[in-house]
Amino acid sequence: MSKKPIIVFEGIEGSGKSHHISKVAKYLDKKKINYLKLREPGGSYNSEKIRKLMLNNKNNFNENTDLLLILASRSENIKLIKKYYKKKIILIDRFTDSSIAYQHYGLGVNLKIINLINNFLLKNIKVNFTFLNIVNKKNLFLRLKKRKSLNRYDQFNINFYTKVQKGYLKLIKNKNKSYQIVDSNLDIKKNESLIIDKINKLIK
Repeated sequence: MSKKPIIVFEGIEGSGKSHHISKVAKYLDKKKINYLKLREPGGSYNSEKIRKLMLNNKNNFNENTDLLLILASRSENIKLIKKYYKKKIILIDRFTDSSIAYQHYGLGVNLKIINLINNFLLKNIKVNFTFLNIVNKKNLFLRLKKRKSLNRYDQFNINFYTKVQKGYLKLIKNKNKSYQIVDSNLDIKKNESLIIDKINKLIK
């Protein structure tokens, strides 16, 4: 594995992935280790414009439009990722697995279409390791209630989030070596330590 890996944090809303990626970024800052941190949708300048459009509560895009917006956001990020691929550690808050979990398992978009465009965009770029954060229904809703504002994707029904999380778990079934499940229903400090320990193994 490259010592400058691509490390992705996946999970549904309220699963703690954004919290943990921020903790990892702060850890790398403290160690004075260079990295690139992105989120999807969003990340680069143009991608953030797409994010605002996609997640705006006033909009009501269909599932195919949502997929294309996410892939457009990823397309804008790819140039940055290619620039630093194997040169810097790259941290990404959601990436290709989220397109499959949300758009295929959650919304029913054809999987072949998603894989075709992802493969076209990424070409030889490969994710080295993924932390999959999972959460139960109770904690999901408790955490969403604490948010100051909710975007479009924070307001689906529980059946949608259940399908998405099950989709994530299906994705990692045959790829256990490159994934680690983080049970965010457990103590957050223990999970922070678990993730930092794994990060150290990945970059040293």
